[in-house]
Amino acid sequence: QVQLVESGGGLVQAGGSLRLSCVASGRISTSNYALGWFRQAPGKEREFVATVDWSSGSTYYADSVKGRFTISRDNAKNTAVLQMNSLEPEDTAAYYCAAGFRYRFGGVRNYYGDPSRYSYWGQGTQVTVSS
Repeated sequence: QVQLVESGGGLVQAGGSLRLSCVASGRISTSNYALGWFRQAPGKEREFVATVDWSSGSTYYADSVKGRFTISRDNAKNTAVLQMNSLEPEDTAAYYCAAGFRYRFGGVRNYYGDPSRYSYWGQGTQVTVSS
């Protein structure tokens, strides 16, 4: 079993920054996974934010967050970090960490945005951006 635990959410003013962390534990060899972030606002579908291929270090972003968000990995801590800068009220959502087996993506960019390709999910952390 694999557990993903998110932290770092909160309330911030527009233009501010937050740093989300996702710690992976359990029966996981992170080199076989991609770890990503999705978000879901009330009344909306779950939306892809960013993913890092743990083995290659390749990163993928939604167009809406490019240039503002950065995803990275800490191998020693089995942690994926999402640094969010220049936050906007439209970024308000519950943010979820997800892990998917690398072979399910095959390096195809569009596949990383498909939530059905991820096998494990965290409980989520709330991010609220005030205007």
